[in-house]
Amino acid sequence: MATYTPTLDERLLDRLRGAVRGTVVEPGDPVYDEARKVYNAMHDRRPAIIVRAVDTGDVMATVDFAREQGVPLAVRGGSHSVPGYGTCDGGVVLDLGLMRGIRVDPDTRTAWVEGGCTWADVNHATHAFGLATTGGIVSTTGVGGLTTGGGLGHLARRCGLACDNLVSVDLVTADGSFVTCTDDQHDDLMWAVRGGGGNFGVVTSFAYRLHPIADILGGPTFFPLDADVIRRYRELVAEADERLGAVFLVGLGPPVPFLPERWHGRPVCGMVTCWTGPQEEDDRIRERVAALGPVLGRHLERMPYPVINTLFDDLVPAGLYHYWKGSFTQSLPDGIVDTLVEYGATTPSIQSVTVVFPIDGACHRVGPQETAFSYRDADYAIALSPTLTTREDCEAQKDWVRAFHRGLEPHSLEGGYVNFMDADDQDRVRANYRTNYDRLRDLKRRYDPGNVFRLNHNIAP
Repeated sequence: MATYTPTLDERLLDRLRGAVRGTVVEPGDPVYDEARKVYNAMHDRRPAIIVRAVDTGDVMATVDFAREQGVPLAVRGGSHSVPGYGTCDGGVVLDLGLMRGIRVDPDTRTAWVEGGCTWADVNHATHAFGLATTGGIVSTTGVGGLTTGGGLGHLARRCGLACDNLVSVDLVTADGSFVTCTDDQHDDLMWAVRGGGGNFGVVTSFAYRLHPIADILGGPTFFPLDADVIRRYRELVAEADERLGAVFLVGLGPPVPFLPERWHGRPVCGMVTCWTGPQEEDDRIRERVAALGPVLGRHLERMPYPVINTLFDDLVPAGLYHYWKGSFTQSLPDGIVDTLVEYGATTPSIQSVTVVFPIDGACHRVGPQETAFSYRDADYAIALSPTLTTREDCEAQKDWVRAFHRGLEPHSLEGGYVNFMDADDQDRVRANYRTNYDRLRDLKRRYDPGNVFRLNHNIAP
């Protein structure tokens, strides 16, 4: 079935071409098919134009064009949006991928990061100064989507969410205006972008607070998939020093050299350690992790912090097919544990990893109304992510992940982490923001009454 493409106003399009320093890519251009690709291959869409912006002026001109033309506007940073919000049919894609400048001030421990950067860019730039901030677990993830959704990662227990480390943002709003937001100026928008997603504008630059973190003890330890292992993990997190990052995995054994071949493709669970404390305590941490259960294999070594964010990159390259669901939970009640074991045993592919993120510690020292991210009483965020190599296989596994999610629901909080929501989760938006939803909607009505920024987990004005 052919995709409907609206007729663009040639006068407006000519004005856009003249206004941008970057490239305006159109259907028929040699690079069009490559330029329209996104990370999740489930989304094979055909935008009317793709603007490859190189500066804030390009962003402002593109937002003006989309608003005046009345077509959908998709904002793309790292392009990892699983629901496909970084692309669209018949509209405008604003691609920030060329805006990747970074400046680090080691004296103030601050990094200014352009909106097209990935976490690999940030980690590389900050590590040179022995500094880091919370940012994802896959290095190719864009900073924009992860941060504005909240921002989980290995350092969250010690440093807070990515959005908790925001000092300021430069933002282009729906009317094409440019504003700098801090806790002292445009503080309402600053509050909203700390978890409110892409509903309020295009962030062209983020300023992050950095922390003195250089080398860590990091890497995965794998165990047989067993409820007792998860219960011991629950106990470990409850008592552990906040300097211990402890992301937990449920899935099939990956084909890595430190895991015996007989466990490749079989149900396993594991913990990814990120210990940012002193090296003299490494052996104690190794012993404590090993006490979770029978160790099948591990790669738990001293490494530069940026390395830990690359460990999953080869497992989930661009071009695979994804469908996600997410939940928040207080503690890990036995009902959650049993559901993880039940559905983990039928994980559909090696790339399909269920990830449990601890969000206690520093995350709990921010109040539920201090940022748009309201689930400060949650202890864990769970990501269900069947990932397959064909569209047909991914479609076939949607029922599996929906049943998995239903199994978690009686033991979970009402909402979930917006960055784990797929496109069919729009009915959960209010629950995802809880008591902050009405304030977010009021801000949406003020700053984007026409809902220009609607390709997201949308807060309708």
